[in-house]
Amino acid sequence: MASSQETFSKREKEKKRLKKRVDKQQKLAERKANSPGGGLDNMIAYVDENGRITDTPPDPAHRKKINPESIQIGVPKREVEEANAIRKGKVEFFNASKGFGFIKDSENQEKYFVHVNNVSEEIKEGDTVIFETERSFKGMNAVRVKKG
Repeated sequence: MASSQETFSKREKEKKRLKKRVDKQQKLAERKANSPGGGLDNMIAYVDENGRITDTPPDPAHRKKINPESIQIGVPKREVEEANAIRKGKVEFFNASKGFGFIKDSENQEKYFVHVNNVSEEIKEGDTVIFETERSFKGMNAVRVKKG
């Protein structure tokens, strides 16, 4: 068998590596010479008082003073419902055999859970009632329910 006519010696491989490195350095020098950039100063952008991006720094005279305590982070605090306030509503659903139901408040149209233990008189669906609310671990419940 005949051996290959072209032989790649270590010296020829090293010449190729050096040539690639020189070419790469020349390309980098050309890019630097032809680039319109002027360093870090040309890359900085500022936001003016109207929220637009500009290349000039904002005027300190137009700066607005902001109270950091007025910034609200997160969910706004929920208004505390008045517990034990007497409310009026209508019995939307009541199952006497299971002993629970729901009362719909006539003012804010919210539904409140009611248990038979919190009812002083016998109630049924459609009755108008007077009740108070109390917070439980599952939400607001109607307590001290009376026909009204």
